[in-house]
Amino acid sequence: MEITCVNAVFYSATGNTRKVTCEIAKQVAGILKVPLTTYDFSLPRNRVHQQYDRNQLVVFGMPVYAGRIPNKILPFVQTLFQGNGALAVPVVTFGNRSYDNALLELRNELTLHGFHPVAAGAFAAQHAFTEKLAGGRPDEKDMELLHEFAAEIADKALHLTEIPGPVSVPGTEPVTAYYTPLGTDGKPAVFLKAKPRTADSCTDCKVCVSLCPMGSIDYDNPASVSGICIKCQACVKGCPEHAKYFGDPAFLSHVKMLEQNYTRRAEPEIFI
Repeated sequence: MEITCVNAVFYSATGNTRKVTCEIAKQVAGILKVPLTTYDFSLPRNRVHQQYDRNQLVVFGMPVYAGRIPNKILPFVQTLFQGNGALAVPVVTFGNRSYDNALLELRNELTLHGFHPVAAGAFAAQHAFTEKLAGGRPDEKDMELLHEFAAEIADKALHLTEIPGPVSVPGTEPVTAYYTPLGTDGKPAVFLKAKPRTADSCTDCKVCVSLCPMGSIDYDNPASVSGICIKCQACVKGCPEHAKYFGDPAFLSHVKMLEQNYTRRAEPEIFI
């Protein structure tokens, strides 16, 4: 099959999904010797409709939130993209616990919107909540597998003579509910309404305002989060003064539980 362009498409609040998605797409484009384009829909101002065609290949990356595609970002996946027969590679990044049904959900959504998923991958990446889970990942070992994966994708795309069915990936059909966060006591940790706090070190630089995927931080008063917070940690990770933080007790208990139970190395999984 002739591929004329490879596209890296992703939502990535803290950068790890961007890194994984773009590296795969860059490697595939290099092997196929075709142009590479990048579309980042992490921020509200970037969200516009995208059309692809049957001679393109789209590496589509999403982070895992509670075992699925982030629920407040899912509508953009469902409405912004039309494959028109393009090949697709759904890719998810997860913070060392599990990707649960996220890869299956992403594969299904791409299929519903005119893409042909021919390969898929799930890669561990440093958890947004804590550096103690998958710290420093994707690391050198991950990148080696990622490059092997890209080579397999390119080879499969080159030798396709007909469009296969969607690549087989793990998960439960129909996709089940989101994972319930637990605290250190083993009970559900309810922190849906938790929002980042602001320390006195804030200099009103507005960086957090520019980074919020939901556009929820007030420009005139960055200490105020008037809209929805999806706990993505973009403002926490991006603040140059380290002035943003989460202090909600239930949230902190959940983070502690993760640190106690999910420090083993979770390995990437690829499907061709």
